[in-house]
Parts: sequence; C-alpha cells; structure tokens
Amino acid sequence: MDEGIKETLDFKSPCSDSSNTCTFRIADFGCSAGPNTFLAMEKIMEAVEQKYHAQFQNSPPLEFQVFFNDVTANDFNTLFKTLPSYQKYFAAGVPGTFYGRLFPKSTLHLAYASYSLQWLSKVPEEVVDTKSPAWNKGSIQCSGTAKEVAKAYSAQFKADMDNFLNARAQEIIGGGLMVIIISGLPDGILMSQTVVGICIELFGSCLIDMAKLVSNNIRLGLVCARAGVHFIFLMNSKKLKFSSNLRINVLFLLLLSSE
Repeated sequence: MDEGIKETLDFKSPCSDSSNTCTFRIADFGCSAGPNTFLAMEKIMEAVEQKYHAQFQNSPPLEFQVFFNDVTANDFNTLFKTLPSYQKYFAAGVPGTFYGRLFPKSTLHLAYASYSLQWLSKVPEEVVDTKSPAWNKGSIQCSGTAKEVAKAYSAQFKADMDNFLNARAQEIIGGGLMVIIISGLPDGILMSQTVVGICIELFGSCLIDMAKLVSNNIRLGLVCARAGVHFIFLMNSKKLKFSSNLRINVLFLLLLSSE
C-alpha cells in the first residue's frame, strides 16, 4: 500500500485556492467496529504525508478527513467510542451499502476496502430455492463442491463488484487511488478445503442446529400453553443441574406458558 501511494497517487492539487487549505479525504468501506480500521488509516496518512511533502515542499499543512462506512446495522457506537483520542484527522460515519453511491462526485482522494468485499449485497436467490439446481442445501457459504452453486455466487459477486467499482469511479477524484484487500483461492482449491471454509461450515451447522432447536421449542411451548400446563423449575436447586442451553429452553417455556 505504501508503494502504491508513493508511485501511483497523483497530487494534482488537494488545496483550495480560496482558503489555501489542503484537505485529503479517505473513506474506509466496510470499516466494521474497529480497531483495525484506525491502524490502517494511520498507515495511509503516514504514506500520504510523505508523498505530499516530497512533491510540494513549500505547501500548506495537509489536513485529513476520514469517512468510516458500513451498513446501517454496524455498531457505530462502539466504533467511535474506541476512536483514538490522538487521531490527526476529522472523523465521520457514513452508513449505507458500499454497492451504491455514498459520496458526491470527485470528492475522495483515496478509497480503502479491507476484507469487506467478500460480503455480497444479498444471498443469490437460486441457492435458497429448494427447486433450483443451484440450491445450496442449507449451507451458509459457497463451498465450491457444487458447480451450479458456485456459478450463482460468482454471478452475484460480479454484479456487486461492478456496482462497487462504478460507484467509486464517480466518487474518487482524478489521480486518486483505491486500495482493495480481499482473500482469494488458488485455482483448483475449494473453499471447503481451506481452514476458513471448514470453520464457516462448522459455524453454519451450529446455526442450523440452533434454528431447529428454537423451532422445536416453539412448537412444544405452544402445545403446553394451549393445554394450560404451567412449568415450575427450581433453577437454584442442588438436585437439578441445567446446562446453559437448557436454562434458556426452560425460561422460554415459562414465558410461553405464562401467556
């Protein structure tokens, strides 16, 4: 990234003629709740300042404005509560999907996206359709073992990347720079054969088991509630030992029966 800023970034004129101030605008697309984004912004600013002072030796000081972007469900409260007090930039949050326009035209000098573009804008409809040949059979990822599933995910990724690049092309100024960090797979290696793929598959199976458990408890709770049966459990009794999952199930049944 340092080399890219040094060799590729083109400082045509970040300064305003009227106020003689120089403002460099950076956007982190998919910032999450930190703190990795803060470290990345510091490294970017260090490299930009070196390039700026080397190109404009007698220029005014460079000021930075950093936009932290993520979906509206992101925990921006945690993000800004952990914002370093010593930061040398003006921070702002920009909620919304990065698969569309988020900034006015030609306002960003550098766009940054680290391990965020693997999150698609939506789940391909084919992979959740049980009648489709691309049905993913309940898996939460593209393991790569089924060609039709991989084709559906690939098509969605292509559409999302087109939207992302088209939006950034309008937002980044001429001579600006975009940095994208994303994981990839060597040809011939399936996602299911990687450590990340194995972990995600395990996580997915846990989610499915939890969903089934909740569904079964709802049905059991409704039957008990309709029959007028009330459950009383001595949660603190030494004779009864409940696992954490059973405690949740018991409380869930108690709530249903009380209604």
